[in-house]
Amino acid sequence: MAINDNKIIFGHSPDADDAFMFFAMERKYVQIPGFTFGHHMEDIESLNILAKSGRLPVTAISAARYPDVAEHYRIMSCGASIGRNYGPMVVSNEILSESDLDGKKIAVPGRFTTSWLLFQIFGPNNCQPMFMEFDDVGPAVKDGRADAGILLHEGQILYEKQGFHGVLSLGEKWHQATGLPIPLGLDLVSRHINDGLAQQLANASLASINYARDHEEEALEYALSFGRGIDPEDGKKFVRMYVNEDTVDMGQEGRDALEKLFSMAVERGVITELPVLDIVQAESKL
Repeated sequence: MAINDNKIIFGHSPDADDAFMFFAMERKYVQIPGFTFGHHMEDIESLNILAKSGRLPVTAISAARYPDVAEHYRIMSCGASIGRNYGPMVVSNEILSESDLDGKKIAVPGRFTTSWLLFQIFGPNNCQPMFMEFDDVGPAVKDGRADAGILLHEGQILYEKQGFHGVLSLGEKWHQATGLPIPLGLDLVSRHINDGLAQQLANASLASINYARDHEEEALEYALSFGRGIDPEDGKKFVRMYVNEDTVDMGQEGRDALEKLFSMAVERGVITELPVLDIVQAESKL
């Protein structure tokens, strides 16, 4: 990891919620004296893979990926994508029950996504995962290559409009089992960055989130400019789902939820040991 010419690169996806949160930094409404910000945009699974190298100073990842990259990164208290009784949705062309998924081919939007970890915890054990880019999940289900698929991002609220049937709400399953919010995504800061600058970066991220929430229409217009055909009202609904008070500060509930997620992953044999939750607490000052 290197900071060249005092330019700090933030890795995040072009999804509406991520773009919304980073809007104020992109437009230079939020800055750190002596530094400039740049952005590395890729889909979340690509960021999950890249995080293993520790190359980016700041990056978004799926929460499920953190145990694999904890040696390189600390968690920011802000910027998390957290759902309360909602989250990734398993869908199909036909009306299916959860038990009907047994032995079926499931289109999965990435091996390292939290959605796949949740499916391993709550779904049937002998499904056949088909790992692919998240944009390909819907088409794979639609044309019959997969019997069902896990939808992320806007797909969680648009699947009925797209002609799919909901089979399993992983967010609801999680809530029923734990009573906790579901941590889906995290923002991380490199361990190679000194504590003072790491604190400034967390504070800047928090300021950017708060600015976007205070200037919602302007930030939404920017966030939705990255396409995928979502209309403004659906975009607003999705952003409000995942840029919320938990995003401002995950709090103790968020920490408890992460510990629960990782402990369930250990119980299922998905990971071998619990990571230490090393969190940089963002403050409302730069």
